[in-house]
Amino acid sequence: MKLLNEDIKTGQLKQLYLLYGAEDYLRRQYRDRLRQALAGQDTMNCHYFEGKNIAPGELINLAETMPFLAERRVIVVENSGFFGKGGDAKGGGALAEYLKDMAETAYIVFVETEVDKRGRLFKTVKDRGRVTEFVTQDEATLTKWILGMIGREGKKITGQDLRYFLEKTGADMENISKELEKLFCYTLDRDVITAADIDAVCTQHISNRIFDMVSAVSDKNQKKALDLYYDLLSLK
Repeated sequence: MKLLNEDIKTGQLKQLYLLYGAEDYLRRQYRDRLRQALAGQDTMNCHYFEGKNIAPGELINLAETMPFLAERRVIVVENSGFFGKGGDAKGGGALAEYLKDMAETAYIVFVETEVDKRGRLFKTVKDRGRVTEFVTQDEATLTKWILGMIGREGKKITGQDLRYFLEKTGADMENISKELEKLFCYTLDRDVITAADIDAVCTQHISNRIFDMVSAVSDKNQKKALDLYYDLLSLK
């Protein structure tokens, strides 16, 4: 992410970007930051495509179209499947061939969950642009990030209660962000977040409930296991 941040900060932007990995929150954050850095408020020359039914020819034709009263035509392509297994046959190969000699005014940001690093399109973007993987963050990184958000709200939390909060939410940054917003609203008139506040408004992450249910089954605690099972059913 360091090189990606430098690109955005200095304005020395690549024509091709691939953002991928398991951490959805960071992928979306950097997708939006890149789109802002590349296009600003220009909506006429900024285009968004999503899904596995995107026609490679449509992207190529758009990339070849000169931008209107602007330096760049920006194309964001999300969850296309072009980078997955068999992606070359689904259109990734055709795109890879075009990107070797693409229009100088075209800038393309690909956003994917999973990629096949052996694919032609992955290799082309890596050679000609910037590839960044967003992995699930470790506890130390999450702790620093959470404390920063809490500090900006003018609030505090003990280390013990922060660990309890992470046990409740799991490591997904999108979920953490939503649960923090709930806490900030709940403690609007106070500057300290407590375990009682966390219990009052935060929802336990589903994966944690599954773990608890399996543990209850192992301990032969039928009532607890069934209670957790019906909770999971209600959450679908």
